[in-house]
Amino acid sequence: MGDTAEPSIIPLPDPDGHRQAPPGVPQPWEKTDRAQAAMEGATGPAPPAPPVCPNCGLVGDRRITYYGRHVLLEPDMPVLAHMVPSWHRWYVDSNGTAWNSRADEPAPGAVCRVPHRIACPGLRLEEIGLWRWLDAVRAENARRAWRKADEEAAREPRPDAG
Repeated sequence: MGDTAEPSIIPLPDPDGHRQAPPGVPQPWEKTDRAQAAMEGATGPAPPAPPVCPNCGLVGDRRITYYGRHVLLEPDMPVLAHMVPSWHRWYVDSNGTAWNSRADEPAPGAVCRVPHRIACPGLRLEEIGLWRWLDAVRAENARRAWRKADEEAAREPRPDAG
């Protein structure tokens, strides 16, 4: 064996090889990743497609996320994080991977990246969903107003139909 060029180590099969799904089969976490990507706006085109917005045709700065989806960020536009609505603050790590801070409060003086989606001229504000928290507050206020009106109506004396 020592005088041949072939390796003397015989690779053994992986003990967990029988537990691995074949290539191309959906993994159990893929639905969660797709939902997170949709919620955070990481819906940019994947390579080899060009990093072009399908709504307006402008080129964005495409970055991969930690869950394998792509987000289009506004090129060369760092912004103070407290100026950007929550769920739209993107940070880029030193390895080039983008991540969304979600509802976390930014550190004082933190700088983030703005997703192209909230600056896209091809989308209406309703499509962007910029102020999700405000929409929730409005819905709750509507429910409270209806409850208050119902309570006031119940306290009014009823006419004597007698």
